[in-house]
Amino acid sequence: MTTERLEVTRSIAASPEVIFALLSDPQGHVAIDSSGMLLAATGVPVTGVADTFVVHMDREALNDHPMGKYDVTVSITTYEANREIAWTILGQLRPQIGHIYGYTLAAGDDGTLVTSYYDWSEIDDAWRQADIFPIIAESTLRATLGILDRTVTR
Repeated sequence: MTTERLEVTRSIAASPEVIFALLSDPQGHVAIDSSGMLLAATGVPVTGVADTFVVHMDREALNDHPMGKYDVTVSITTYEANREIAWTILGQLRPQIGHIYGYTLAAGDDGTLVTSYYDWSEIDDAWRQADIFPIIAESTLRATLGILDRTVTR
């Protein structure tokens, strides 16, 4: 792990297929979000790189920048069915930020080892100079994995 990437891992007693189905679904992103920023999503489950969906956000949940409610487009950057999914956020800010969120899944004897990651190593220099990263804390990634576990093992 570098200072420009956070990773957290958790073993979840569900198959990679069940977990990946949730992670591919825009509604799944909203259901497992622990940051409080994701209000709703519009779109259909993604099936490959460059697929997109819209997430309706509320930055006030973080209480860091007064952005209020806004929409972003989630653009899939990595898609390996039942193994890895990652995306970047396309919004109204220019230049685009360039940070990546993702999950890797590894089947195990008792379920799936799930790694959630947040990588800002390739962000635009304008955002690097703003010194606002990471936006999401490691504890938030860890909490989201807990919600993911609870959601897929009900």
